[in-house]
Amino acid sequence: MKKKKINWKVLIFSFLAVIVVSLFGALFTGSVKSGWYDSVRPNIAPPNWLFGPVWAVLYILIAISLYLALVNSKKDSRWKVGIVFAVNLIANGLWSYLFFGLHQVLFAFSDLILIWATIIVMIIYTWKIDRKAAYLLIPYFLWVSFAGVLNYLVYLSV
Repeated sequence: MKKKKINWKVLIFSFLAVIVVSLFGALFTGSVKSGWYDSVRPNIAPPNWLFGPVWAVLYILIAISLYLALVNSKKDSRWKVGIVFAVNLIANGLWSYLFFGLHQVLFAFSDLILIWATIIVMIIYTWKIDRKAAYLLIPYFLWVSFAGVLNYLVYLSV
């Protein structure tokens, strides 16, 4: 079996797309340190220090999944991969703004449902292209599902 060469241009693009979203979201997570989140934080929430490392790993997995889906998809269907990942990443960045920046917990929860739904679409779509790309998204799906529970519990408390 011949080993595929890395398409550095696509790999860099995949990581840059995810990095931009992570940096945008990081602009608003400062309120975690300001005390607002601690005042509404559910008892089942993990410690605040855990969110950064978990998201770092998830963003790496998302970028690799995007890369695998792009390089292994047919040329005429790459735009579908790009659109579903773009919608997901935009919604992902928007969630931090809505939740931590504006403290609009219900709008953030609605956005989280979009994130969750697009992850399902991403898994289904990438499964047809490269199963490794789909498998890499499962931790993201699980974490966002848990985040949905936390978001909902915050909604109930405010």
